[in-house]
Amino acid sequence: MNRKELVNQIFTKKSFLCVGLDTDIRKIPQHLLNGDNPVLTFNKAIIDATAPYCVAYKPNLAFYESLGVKGIAAFEQTVEYLKKNYPNHFIIADAKRGDIGNTSAMYARTFFEEYDIDALTVAPYMGEDSVTPFLGYEGKWVILLALTSNKGSHDFQLTEDKSGERLFEKVIRKSQNWADADNMMYVVGATQGKMFEDIRRVAPNHFLLVPGVGAQGGSLQEVCRYGIIKDCGLLVNSSRGIIYASNGEDFAEVAASKAKELQQQMEAELAKI
Repeated sequence: MNRKELVNQIFTKKSFLCVGLDTDIRKIPQHLLNGDNPVLTFNKAIIDATAPYCVAYKPNLAFYESLGVKGIAAFEQTVEYLKKNYPNHFIIADAKRGDIGNTSAMYARTFFEEYDIDALTVAPYMGEDSVTPFLGYEGKWVILLALTSNKGSHDFQLTEDKSGERLFEKVIRKSQNWADADNMMYVVGATQGKMFEDIRRVAPNHFLLVPGVGAQGGSLQEVCRYGIIKDCGLLVNSSRGIIYASNGEDFAEVAASKAKELQQQMEAELAKI
């Protein structure tokens, strides 16, 4: 999915919501555990319920890898289900890969050829040659970690060099030499608030993937105040606040309600552009 297609989906659906499929076998409703493939059953129900209100899904690989072969199979089956039934939804593999060239090339092959995912989160710490192997796939996106929502982000990401440039700003500035706004995004946590102004000074046109709205306490309105641009430029992710809103038999219905609430807030923000 290219940028024009993604933007079209956002304004058609009046939503820039990404639903995080952080599916934990220990948190899904108990009544699903008696089935043969409870993770896939849960994911299908969540997807069917929330698809009208979102434009993207983001399965987090850690939750699937924790279950071994069965978990990876559930991930693959979830991706196949999305492609078959919801082909206009953007699929992000939240895997945070990144290594020296040959290893990155294999990671790229895994997600962009084998799984045929639209986008992959990548850790940029090892520099240009760890990122460029992901950039050779037409229509695929690299989403670099820039300024994350966790407390520990302050340990390194906000450190300054002698010129006063912070590490996250250097990552964003430097990486724009490797790719443009049509195939690179940045992860910026919703809890960073007014820091989105600083992000937009360095990356005025790039899409930002924004986790941390909902359960982590980030404000959608604050993110939009400082981060939204004329073609939106945001994918705001909510995981726990949607998929675990209920652990009863009504889990999918409640998830749909939570997703709709966010979509309606996003529609109001898009109307301000």
